[in-house]
Amino acid sequence: MKTQKLLFVSTCIVSLLAGAMTLSGAESMTRFDAGAKFGSKVRIEGTSNIHDWQVESTLVGGFMEVGANFPMEPGQVIAAGKVEARSEVFIPVRSLVSIEKDGRPYSTAMDDIMRDKLLMGQYPKIIYRLTELTLKEAPKTKDAPYLFDSKGELVVAGVTNQITMPVSITPLADQKLKIVGSVTIKMTDFKIDPPAPKIALGLIKTGDDVKLFFEWVVARKKATAPAAGK
Repeated sequence: MKTQKLLFVSTCIVSLLAGAMTLSGAESMTRFDAGAKFGSKVRIEGTSNIHDWQVESTLVGGFMEVGANFPMEPGQVIAAGKVEARSEVFIPVRSLVSIEKDGRPYSTAMDDIMRDKLLMGQYPKIIYRLTELTLKEAPKTKDAPYLFDSKGELVVAGVTNQITMPVSITPLADQKLKIVGSVTIKMTDFKIDPPAPKIALGLIKTGDDVKLFFEWVVARKKATAPAAGK
């Protein structure tokens, strides 16, 4: 009986310590959240045998959490190497619209084909999760970006792939971060057949490679005021 009690007490202590460590780790992270009015944008560019095409969205949601070794202020000195950071970004598929090179709307028919290929009904969001961030080059001037290599998971139409890409991160004076990057992916890696629109009798053939550009701005989360009486 005494042995069982000792085991029970030991288990409780270990659980409490693990919980305290988890809370401590969470508290040491600084959170940045996306905002609808921050000027974020994602652009996807592709090719076809008729002409190049592009789609855009200005709805880029999500958050980023960073540790003490991450540059949160312009000109902050940090050592090269891995930094503590995690992030999840999402883009609503419905927000992606085809555009002309000058930014004017292109084709609602193309939008419908794209949403169908992306299985929007089952998977309404494109999702990216950052798993590793490594500082490669510090800025040469106070307002220049920090250059990183990143690793993460990209989820498109329910298929998850690991991707790597360079990103630049610029801490802004108003407690925001501007994150810019680009990567080339293949549609078939996400089990998406490059579209050959029926409205063109299949004469339009779309290239498999697409290039994704993004400019994402997030703002530091404001501290919550303590409740009255505490």
